[in-house]
Amino acid sequence: MSRPDLIERLAVQTAERAQAQLQRRLRVIERAEGPFIESNGRRLLVFCTNDYLGLAQDPRLISALKHAADASGVGSGSAHLICGHRREHAELEEALAEWTGRERALLFSTGYMANLGVMQALLQRGELCVQDKLNHACLLDGAQLAGAALKRYPHTDLDAAARQLRSDVEGCALLATDGVFSMDGDIAPLRELATLCAQEGATLMVDDAHGVGVLGTDGAGSVAEASLSERDVPVLMATLGKALGCNGAFVAGSATLIDGLIQFARTYIYTTAMPPALAAATHCAVTIARNESWRREKLNALIQRFRHGAEQLGLPLMPSRTPIQPLLLGDAQHALEASRTLEAQGLLAVAIRPPTVPQGQSRLRITLSAAHEEIHVDRLLEALASLRLADAPV
Repeated sequence: MSRPDLIERLAVQTAERAQAQLQRRLRVIERAEGPFIESNGRRLLVFCTNDYLGLAQDPRLISALKHAADASGVGSGSAHLICGHRREHAELEEALAEWTGRERALLFSTGYMANLGVMQALLQRGELCVQDKLNHACLLDGAQLAGAALKRYPHTDLDAAARQLRSDVEGCALLATDGVFSMDGDIAPLRELATLCAQEGATLMVDDAHGVGVLGTDGAGSVAEASLSERDVPVLMATLGKALGCNGAFVAGSATLIDGLIQFARTYIYTTAMPPALAAATHCAVTIARNESWRREKLNALIQRFRHGAEQLGLPLMPSRTPIQPLLLGDAQHALEASRTLEAQGLLAVAIRPPTVPQGQSRLRITLSAAHEEIHVDRLLEALASLRLADAPV
């Protein structure tokens, strides 16, 4: 019996992607310093990091990590439910719950694992899961792996979301949405979605990976900015590797939710706990993010400066008030060439192409950080002006 070879098939698919100029490639970073990196012997000013508050290299986080590593070692050595749940994890969970106004919080190793674990624990096979079409891949994958009936609605279309919820009024239903959409930078209509879910008896889940640390008066995220309670948004997930500059993720909600996830979320039960030193560093980052509001103020000022400059240049900038500022260029090759031209000028802004975004919507996903200065934003605008993007077909 002769079967097709799986590795050969993968090689063909990879070659096809390369032929279409859509192949992803790794870049080795030798050194990072503030908003700059060194790669292949070149110093580049970076506009594609998710380190929105500039905390990834903060000396206080580094000191907290070193101190905890000296006391507790590096790895946790076990899953949380065996003997890996350390004091540092418990203290971080308490801080995250208090920050987000939830009863409890639970740590996960990555945001992807958090969303997969929540979906698998909450949804039974065939139950309804309604999602925005531009949700992050892990939300979509989570629903599919849970065996749920996944129904997607056009981006932020409340009427369509309502129709999808009403397609099955008998069983349980979960509506999941990004708080801040990772490729477009816009914010979900959370208050309206919460009202809809209350009317339809559905549970609302918000992935606030790109909102926590950035939005809200003390950085508690898009849900807090919308003044939504634990009752309005029973399931809140966010990551620790973006605005907080560390790694990992958490889910926050009621004690009932967290106790249930501990019992049934397989991506929590069957994996090693994050290093306790990393939890200690993240706890430090939470304290800084909450108390140093100047970081959000500076970030917002840089966003406004960039958007004003882009508008004056007539650049095809998508609507966003978050650090994610996408320049929609349409053609994948055009986006790739623009990224390469910027890199030749010492700037790194990565081209985002299909399948990450839909066909015809390739872009430069420019992100800003409190680590940037006004002179950095002005340098980027000058480089973008030289590309003559205002004249480019979209």
